[in-house]
Amino acid sequence: VPIFQEQVMEMSMAVGGFSPGEADELRRAMGAWRKRGGLEPLIARLVTHMQAKGIESEYAQQVASQILGFGEYGFPESHAASFSLLVYVSAWLKCHYPAAFTCALLNAQPMGFYAPSHLVADVQRHEVEVRPICVGKSAWDCDLEACESEEEKDSGPALRLGLRQVRGLGADCGERLVTARARAPFRGLADLALRAGLDRGEIRKLARADALACLGLSRQEALWQAEALWGEPLLNALEPEATEIALPEPDLFSCLQQDYASTGLSLRDHPIHLVRDWLDERGALPLANLEQVEDGRLVKVAGMVTCRQRPHTASGVVFMTLEDETGLANVVIWPRVYERQRRMVRGENLLLLTGRLQRLDEAVSILAHQFQKLPLGELAARSHDFH
Repeated sequence: VPIFQEQVMEMSMAVGGFSPGEADELRRAMGAWRKRGGLEPLIARLVTHMQAKGIESEYAQQVASQILGFGEYGFPESHAASFSLLVYVSAWLKCHYPAAFTCALLNAQPMGFYAPSHLVADVQRHEVEVRPICVGKSAWDCDLEACESEEEKDSGPALRLGLRQVRGLGADCGERLVTARARAPFRGLADLALRAGLDRGEIRKLARADALACLGLSRQEALWQAEALWGEPLLNALEPEATEIALPEPDLFSCLQQDYASTGLSLRDHPIHLVRDWLDERGALPLANLEQVEDGRLVKVAGMVTCRQRPHTASGVVFMTLEDETGLANVVIWPRVYERQRRMVRGENLLLLTGRLQRLDEAVSILAHQFQKLPLGELAARSHDFH
């Protein structure tokens, strides 16, 4: 069974009579056959050589089929060594310096398998303090900050979210804001807008991201005051009256909706935690509890979809990852289940599902049977979907 392309080269020389040059030609064709073709003629030549060496036709065809199948996914041993080194170093950094590791991933977005919300949720589960976006403290990039108490110092630095997390905010805006703040702290919303040269749209984006709390403004108050900064010209000439406006306080899920819409994540709570009592009544387990469930048991779980995959090599099987406030779970969706509930599987990001638990050593997955939409409302959480 070949694992690396170099082993296929050795096979072709050992049983197919290929020269080293022909074997290298086979390697190059395996690496590019989907783009440029050229692998089939080499395989036919290999079969002919095997038969000439006395190998039966049926067995020669089996070897050829194995090499063709290997060409779908095979890569050189040097690539495997490079990837394994990256995996080892990344795992070591994540284990010993989780705040710095997550900070670097957030600053390198868009990239990778997980969206910022899932990276932040993971590092919080590993007891790293994550601090919100703040016009008084955030740089453009996410950064590390010292913990403020002696008790917290043992847990390492805190992670401060950067202005880059505000959706639609440009780097030039972030640079102007940080430069102006370095000269003197902002005294209020008008001072921020004037000294940082922010327009109405930029102020609105910061307000919606709840980045103005250090100015003593809630999200609603900041949006209200932002509109007052750009009133009608005739009204601007008048001295504004000091009017106390009682703005309604949004509920927690509304705050989560606004957080996800403006930054793609929230530090307030996990959406699934908001319906945990409802889920408990229906026998749904927290995902972390699946480690204690025996193989083959029917389970009910709920989560936010972090990614969907439907590889062309999986014969129509869809793989999904769910996240709740306790952890992650892998879900396997057979084609018949997918076709029956295609719209929900593809379109909903907050799901309750019933399925059968599968355990292989420490790897746990759920074979999905039925999906149900959670009674939470819409949430602008982005999953990474691959096909």
